Amino acid sequence: MRKISIFGATGSIGQNTIDLILRAPNDYDVVALTGGANIAQLAQDAIALRADIAVTAFEDRLPDLRAALAGSDVAAAAGQAALTEAAARPADWVMSAIVGAAGLAPGLEALKQGATLALANKESLVCAGALLLETAKTHNARLLPVDSEHSAVFQGLAGEDITAVERVIITASGGAFRDWPMADLRAATVAQASSHPNWDMGQRITIDSASMFNKALEVIETREFFDVAPEQIEVVVHPESIVHALVGFRDGALMAHLGAPDMRHAIGYALHWPDRRELPVDRLDLARLAQLTFRAPDPARYPALQLAYDVMARRGLMGAVFNAAKERALDHFIAGRIGFLDMADIVARVLVQFDSGDRGLDEAMTLDTVRQIDHLARIEADNVILDHVR
Repeated sequence: MRKISIFGATGSIGQNTIDLILRAPNDYDVVALTGGANIAQLAQDAIALRADIAVTAFEDRLPDLRAALAGSDVAAAAGQAALTEAAARPADWVMSAIVGAAGLAPGLEALKQGATLALANKESLVCAGALLLETAKTHNARLLPVDSEHSAVFQGLAGEDITAVERVIITASGGAFRDWPMADLRAATVAQASSHPNWDMGQRITIDSASMFNKALEVIETREFFDVAPEQIEVVVHPESIVHALVGFRDGALMAHLGAPDMRHAIGYALHWPDRRELPVDRLDLARLAQLTFRAPDPARYPALQLAYDVMARRGLMGAVFNAAKERALDHFIAGRIGFLDMADIVARVLVQFDSGDRGLDEAMTLDTVRQIDHLARIEADNVILDHVR
């Protein structure tokens, strides 16, 4: 029986993971589940999975969690220290699905225990790719991708020599505004940006899909995960979301991964790897689909993509700056303080500020230096936003 933990259990990735676990509950011994403010869901899942411990990130919600778990054998804990302690509990396989930079520390702790880390938290690789990969190597742990695009690349590379790879193509749906007139984007609302045409995801990642910041993060993640040069990474808009990624080889061949837009494909592959097991996902009917379409992303519509290539050119801790600025810009858009198009402008200004001065971008990458840069970048982003709204 495999020991597993799920970090970010109440989000869309966590819930899809739990769906697969509950289909074969006798195969797994659940160690820890963590979540945020959705205490009822966290407690319900922890009881159903007979987890050893349930942890909420919010210390003030601990009494609610204890009350919801009353009468069960599941322990309750809360706060960042509790998340780290839960990640240190021995497990064979850990799902890292906490949204944002907050997922880095628990992921590193799980790797230090030698666990297989199924990585849905792309921000970890964007902020600290070298640190994450070195930690996995040092502790004989393994990283498996869970983003649908990177799982597709990983599968396309199975049995292949990475030196034979000529290019990696990741696809993007284009998000909620892919067919909107450019003139209308400035007035786009949070509600409109929160509706994805193909995928069922949380609000933040859905908005990031509309702005293409999510794809920008995935471009950086591709560079870190597969150690390919930035110029080898391409993005194409693929409205149907059926082809998740393609790997191009030096002989001109392209290996494509196709599947219905269902995250259980990538989650199940990581959960059962190196085996393939039956999954409860739709099978494609190619005749009914009839056609698949692709187009180049419009740089004016999706300026976040170029920012990703700027970050990769700078390296160092610039990825942490990029992610922190993006998270704060998104916070302010959701709060209604800035417009949809303002997010990319604000992130670009923060990147310039950090690149133009001695801000510690070239210090050795440790958890502490990543946290420090993340903190400073958030302050800078807030200052830029404050100046913008005056």
